[in-house]
Amino acid sequence: MNKLKFPLLLLGLALPAAALAQSAQEKGLEIATAAKAYDQGFTDFTANMVMTLKNKSGQTSKRQIRIRTLEVEADGDKSLSIFDEPADVKGTKMLTYSHGLEPDDQWLYLPALKKVKRISSRNKSGPFMGSTFAFEDLGSQEVEKYTYKYLRDEPCGELSCYVIERYPAYKFSGYTRQIAWIDTAGYRLVKAEFYDRKKSLLKTLVAGDFQQYLGHYWRPGTMDMVNHQTGKSTLLEWRDYQFKTGLTERDFRSQTLKRIK
Repeated sequence: MNKLKFPLLLLGLALPAAALAQSAQEKGLEIATAAKAYDQGFTDFTANMVMTLKNKSGQTSKRQIRIRTLEVEADGDKSLSIFDEPADVKGTKMLTYSHGLEPDDQWLYLPALKKVKRISSRNKSGPFMGSTFAFEDLGSQEVEKYTYKYLRDEPCGELSCYVIERYPAYKFSGYTRQIAWIDTAGYRLVKAEFYDRKKSLLKTLVAGDFQQYLGHYWRPGTMDMVNHQTGKSTLLEWRDYQFKTGLTERDFRSQTLKRIK
């Protein structure tokens, strides 16, 4: 990746504050763009997931989910979540078409109602299926969704990370800003902090147990989202990743969401 250079700083000359801020914005955007480019070309993947919900008292419940994701050229990814267990959520399906600045298209099928419900763009900050993940957390993180600011480089466990701030550029986000730790080698998102509309820390996401697939693409084995204001948390445990499985647009149609197995 071509890094931005600051020759005036190297010469010891002072720059106006506005110029420094702009440089930080440009570098933040450069890092986000490079991270997106690094992950391009995976085509599609499937995976199995165990979602563990934990309440403030420490009580837990688990859900078994199948995930399908399709890479879309010149747009955001399409993803489908199918709930298999427990019985009270079996058959529930969530379909997401991610976009840039345009609102993501999302549909939820609830078998008890036998109805496909379209999720309003005004409701994307709400919790997904009782978890600490919001509907807006589920789409692919397109570069255009945010404006950026580079903060610093720092160690993050055994890795070295870029730390960038990103500000939602789309309407009706539940966040005013996010701080993301992205490793400098494989562009893995290893940690993120989410700040609510009152600018208070709301949630922290920590990802780990990364594995590399097809000799290039990194995917997490665990994603742990803690809500600091409610005391609830959600752990996602991923397994059985399979890439280039032959998924097509026909596997991600809202019109046939009821019948998808």
